[in-house]
Amino acid sequence: MSNDEARFLLAAYRPSGRDAGDPAMAGALEQAKNDPALGAWFSREQAHGFAMAAKLREIAPPAGLREAILAGARASGGADAPRRARWAQPVWLAAAAAVAVLLSLAAWWRLAPVGGASFEEFAVNFVDRGFLLQKRSANVAELKTWLAGQRGPLPETLPAEFARLRALGCRKLDFQGRDVSLVCFERGGKEFHLFVLRREDGPGAPAGAAPRFIDRGKLVAAAWSDAKNHYVVVSDAGMDPVKRML
Repeated sequence: MSNDEARFLLAAYRPSGRDAGDPAMAGALEQAKNDPALGAWFSREQAHGFAMAAKLREIAPPAGLREAILAGARASGGADAPRRARWAQPVWLAAAAAVAVLLSLAAWWRLAPVGGASFEEFAVNFVDRGFLLQKRSANVAELKTWLAGQRGPLPETLPAEFARLRALGCRKLDFQGRDVSLVCFERGGKEFHLFVLRREDGPGAPAGAAPRFIDRGKLVAAAWSDAKNHYVVVSDAGMDPVKRML
């Protein structure tokens, strides 16, 4: 089974875990355990599913919706009523409307702007919500070339430990109207998300100042600056591994 096939199956895995015993899922779940990148993707998808479920629970259906659907179904079944195509019956139209709402919510969750009073807060919030990469490659030089083509800020000299990480991909972001580059790395099933903002585009620590560390429970972050850029790295690896990277 390829990772693409596993992703196709796992995309249907319910966050509640009720599919854990489904034989059709067994191979994909095993592959997610053994492949760090696939496992990290699966964890993000599950977190997204939980968040979507929470948002849906906040939505109250319009008063009388159930009665209106049942009344429409009864009316469509009368002896003298003209026969409608199956897809045009009220119950199916109501189901289609529900699906449209779900898709709209999913799109809103993925595309809605991420808030944050500071660059560090924005970076942590962005990773916490979940996201998709725009460019995938294990070649950091290729990722930097792509970011340059998007006019994103390019990371300068990074701590030596970054060279030991496996690159996953990158994307360009907008933070309060300023360009931000995101380059994602992975090691041992844990992800390290590097955000880059030009010094001229926003406030930050003086170049060479000691890194600042942030603990948000399941996510930790470190922020530092050099002569050209501000950096924030966000990870689910824990504070000690992040500190060792710097």
